[in-house]
Amino acid sequence: MRVWSLHPAHLDRMGLLACWRETLLAQAVLAGRTAGYRNHPQLERFRAQADPLATVGAYLSVVSEAARDRGYRFDASRILLPPVGGQASVTPEIAVTEGQIAYEWEHLGRKLLARSPEYAALWEDGSPTPHPLFRVVPGDIESWERT
Repeated sequence: MRVWSLHPAHLDRMGLLACWRETLLAQAVLAGRTAGYRNHPQLERFRAQADPLATVGAYLSVVSEAARDRGYRFDASRILLPPVGGQASVTPEIAVTEGQIAYEWEHLGRKLLARSPEYAALWEDGSPTPHPLFRVVPGDIESWERT
């Protein structure tokens, strides 16, 4: 499971679809709807929030909006607790370290170089921006990351 700390605009088609699917799985785990992945380390940061389901709903709404901007139709009705007012109401709630953002940026670059030359070129010329739910703080790779 990969729930990116990076903005979904950085993801290619395959990455965006996987992010949507895997975050829906994370939502199902947090809602107690599945037995698998209950102890997945990527869920720690959502579980630490006052309302984990609302937080993952805010995350998913941004992914859905990024997909819509590219002409994809993700079924936003699958978001159990979407933010009131839509994506515009998503504010940075979860701290993510600079080291984690850098790690994910390099990880994404390797994936893009292998499967998506167009996005790899954008990656090479770009710089990482976080998903709007995250605020970047100093620090190394997060403890929940499995490198």
